[in-house]
Amino acid sequence: MKKKYIVAIIIIAVAITMIISMAGDASTYVSFKEAKELSEKGFKKSIHVVGELPKTASGDVVGIEESPDKLSFKFDMIDENGSRQQVLYAEPIPTDFTRSEQVVIVGAYQGDKFVAEKILLKCPSKYQEEPEFTS
Repeated sequence: MKKKYIVAIIIIAVAITMIISMAGDASTYVSFKEAKELSEKGFKKSIHVVGELPKTASGDVVGIEESPDKLSFKFDMIDENGSRQQVLYAEPIPTDFTRSEQVVIVGAYQGDKFVAEKILLKCPSKYQEEPEFTS
């Protein structure tokens, strides 16, 4: 009977440890201003910033500069507070990047530039419901 209790306690301890370690990796979305403040305070973990790509009146995305070798690029992004920031990404431009409705960048500030480690895109749905017409 005692062995069962010991095994149960070990399993619970492992589960608690896993939950705590995953919660430590979780990040909330912040603005560029908050991300910069965190960076200046010495925050070393990745920061999530959500925003949109700047567009012209006709809907064309502006502010993207691809490197000559096409293995990295820079782009402008506007966060939810309206702050515009240049972001560096050391990977090729993701598919449907310019079609995305919303962009989440994961990374940190290095000087005055935000360097993204990962880019997550929210693209327009292909499966939007058609409006029903009644006759």
